[in-house]
Amino acid sequence: MAEITGSNPVKPTLLIVLFGRLNMNVSNDIWKQNDYQNLVELFETAECNYADNPLFGTKNDSGEYEWVTYKQVGERIKNLRGGLAKLGVKKGDRVGIISRNRTEWFIAEIASFGVGAWFVPMYEKELYSMWEYVLRDAACKILIVSTQNIYEKVKDFIDLIPSLEHIIVIEGTDEHSMTAFEEIGKKNPVSSFHPEPKDAAVIIYTSGTTGSPKGVMLSHGNLCFASQAGYHLYKEDLTEETVSFSHLPWAHSYAITAELHNVLQFGGSIGLMDTIKKMGSDLVKVRPTILMSVPRVFNTIYKGIYKRMNEEGGLKQKLFTMAVSSAKKRFLTGKTNVGYRLLNKLVLDKIRERFGARLQFSLTASARMNEDVALFFYSIGIPTYDAYGLTETSPVITMNAPKAYKFGSVGKPVEQTKVVIDQSVNDKDRDDGEIVVYGPQVMIGYYNKPEETKKVLQDDGGLRTGDRGTLDDDGFLFITGRIKEQYKLQNGKYIFPATIEEGIKRLPYVANAMVYGDGKEYNVCLVALDTENIEEWAHEMKLDIHPSDLIAGVAKPGSDLKKFLCDAISKSLKDDFRKYEIPKKYFFITEDFTHENGMLTQTMKIKRRAILEKYGKHLEQLYD
Repeated sequence: MAEITGSNPVKPTLLIVLFGRLNMNVSNDIWKQNDYQNLVELFETAECNYADNPLFGTKNDSGEYEWVTYKQVGERIKNLRGGLAKLGVKKGDRVGIISRNRTEWFIAEIASFGVGAWFVPMYEKELYSMWEYVLRDAACKILIVSTQNIYEKVKDFIDLIPSLEHIIVIEGTDEHSMTAFEEIGKKNPVSSFHPEPKDAAVIIYTSGTTGSPKGVMLSHGNLCFASQAGYHLYKEDLTEETVSFSHLPWAHSYAITAELHNVLQFGGSIGLMDTIKKMGSDLVKVRPTILMSVPRVFNTIYKGIYKRMNEEGGLKQKLFTMAVSSAKKRFLTGKTNVGYRLLNKLVLDKIRERFGARLQFSLTASARMNEDVALFFYSIGIPTYDAYGLTETSPVITMNAPKAYKFGSVGKPVEQTKVVIDQSVNDKDRDDGEIVVYGPQVMIGYYNKPEETKKVLQDDGGLRTGDRGTLDDDGFLFITGRIKEQYKLQNGKYIFPATIEEGIKRLPYVANAMVYGDGKEYNVCLVALDTENIEEWAHEMKLDIHPSDLIAGVAKPGSDLKKFLCDAISKSLKDDFRKYEIPKKYFFITEDFTHENGMLTQTMKIKRRAILEKYGKHLEQLYD
């Protein structure tokens, strides 16, 4: 087995499951090296040190950003804490929230922790049945919702869910509004409760890409450590002047630790995205210095830039090509050629302005960044550092960072963390194995699911991630596949579809892809086309295809467009994948996978079960 340990290794305490409930009598020693012992202490320290610093920026009715300070947020937290206490919320109770990222989300979180409650976040864009499942499974006592519209959808939960006693509306104005409970708390103040590091902080429900959702219990020690570990790697670049742009949901462990709790450590600020459609203009207004994101965002911007340059043509396209080429040479060799400074100002400045002109770097997770895309952004001065983790690890395991990064990898283990590659899960012709993680970030367990917990938490405290990977001689981790998604072809060869899908998505006319072939003779693939780029590409290839033929014609077995697409995709994969891994047939659609149609998780991973329910019969027909 290969193994790599981050600095200051700590052997994690074994978490034992008994009688269908998790044993919470865990020693606090595992978190003794944390900078903070709980999230209440983390915020109160930040409020004291950075009282007048802006914390959250929100767009007002005129479209401009207004900012509230740490002190102003702290006052509202104190008031809501008193309001929750007046409702009888106490240690161990659960407070659920259905809301997008907003100032009140954070106020509700810290106020809940301040009375000893656990916080259970849910997404606004989620199925009604999922809300009910989470609230019932977590036995929430209080539910906070963002809008009156959501309240109308969930108000009957009071009668349906035995544990649920009150629903609070953030944007409401009556006695059920958050404002009303803040007023109650202002008149009835209570001191903040400081949880132990071992105490549960949140239950984050997994999205269920391949199975049913599970509630991941993360402690205050888990979450404090995760934010601390990231901060220590980037400490030289993070100051009171740091501004982040929030567009990933805090209801997921990535954004809550890498962004929300992270900025508290150094007095930074967070500008909140209005809507995804306004992300571009909001970036320019917030002018972030850091960005917690996912590769899909950069892939979209990358494709958009090249599409626009192709449309412009002429001198602009030539200057763009020269500028990018010059920037790449400068990045790879460290040498600046004669024309770089001028091209940098004329061309590359314009690209950086799309991010607000101040972006120093981005941390990306949920999938590996395409190396061509990564090289492009590194070269123009916006490095994207790939990281790796799971909800079950709060989520940080490994990270690339300014002083230690390698293209194609997801970085080295963070401090106090050991990564082991277990090759016992292998067949004969593989040199990778399952990634097993040890460290202070490992979850308490799955709520109400002791058997599921035992499947992933080993007796020695290691967490089996379900992901495959390898460690190189320098300690960098490379992800090679996901065990839960792997399957065998009839020839007995293992297939790891996610890596093939990432290869297909590199193409500019592909929006998304899902490989299929469990137990079959060969692989096939469902491809969601980028409808904007495909028409331009077909025109460049001189295909006699009218735009109106695209939707109906692309799936016709004999169409020229389909033949060109199949050949182009297969050709793009041949250098990186074995012949048996490359799909032999494709089914094309023009509807992308999205949150709205239920095909993507909130962190933009594909939901295989949902996709197969809709398109499985089409994939099966490819074998006829």
